[in-house]
Amino acid sequence: MIAFVFPGQGSQHVGMGQALADRFPECRETFEQADAALGTAISTLCFEGPAEQLVLTEHAQPGLLAVSTAAARVLIGRGVRPAWLAGHSLGEYSAHVAAGTLSFSDAVRTVRNRGRYMQDAVAVGDGAMAAVMGLDGPRVERACREAAQEQVVSPANLNAPGQIVIAGEAEAVQRAGERAKVLGARRVRPLPVSAPFHCVLMQPAQDRLERDLRALVVSDPALPVVANLDAEPKRDAAASISALVDQVTAPVRWEQVVQRLASEGVDTYVEVGPGTVLSGLIRRIDRNARLLSVADPEGVEQAVAALAA
Repeated sequence: MIAFVFPGQGSQHVGMGQALADRFPECRETFEQADAALGTAISTLCFEGPAEQLVLTEHAQPGLLAVSTAAARVLIGRGVRPAWLAGHSLGEYSAHVAAGTLSFSDAVRTVRNRGRYMQDAVAVGDGAMAAVMGLDGPRVERACREAAQEQVVSPANLNAPGQIVIAGEAEAVQRAGERAKVLGARRVRPLPVSAPFHCVLMQPAQDRLERDLRALVVSDPALPVVANLDAEPKRDAAASISALVDQVTAPVRWEQVVQRLASEGVDTYVEVGPGTVLSGLIRRIDRNARLLSVADPEGVEQAVAALAA
């Protein structure tokens, strides 16, 4: 059984999607639709950069959504049909476009706003994120609790066994990282992000995004989308939108998402979009998983050869 999984912010890079657009008409059309929806050439930014602009949250999010949607469209058009969908943070929007919950044009505009709202919620430098390696969830939570000192720090991405990202106010994140090392963490690595995603500091962003999401015309997903919020499949429009709203301040429960997919019979995961971050995480969660990555024409051909009915 096949699941498409879609990457989140951090997987962007200059040049992403260009080979797909050059090779496949439906991919070229996807980028044209993104440019029209945004009123700006997000395609040029994806293809040519500059990197310092593409990395900005308000550009990276619609850019990644466009590349992932382009790749998904070309796969589905060539007979690769998933039974389940999921995405990491921003990637959940790509999943809902693939499921038909959101129109692509609405989604690309919404995630640009999502990026802006997230950046506006916390001044650059006031927040931080760090990856804690080699420590289990309860001890990471303990490190955050003991280091908080009336500031915000909490688990933000529960990615895989021994890999948890924390987020919050910069000083509290630093203290929690030091405490995590005392509790047995193998390594703590600060992440190069411009805001502390998936923690309560994002509440202003969540409030603004909720108004946007609730104003959209949406449909029940044609395929179940396993949500970051609770690792439960969303099968109707209302539940899907609520999960996207609450996701902003809640941790990404990626390990549980993959466990849920596996429990439903998924044995093949196709990472649809730039990079192989999710494949690496899935390998750590489900060692029996079959993994494919589709970010360019070669990946499309390999996936189609392996999976098309």
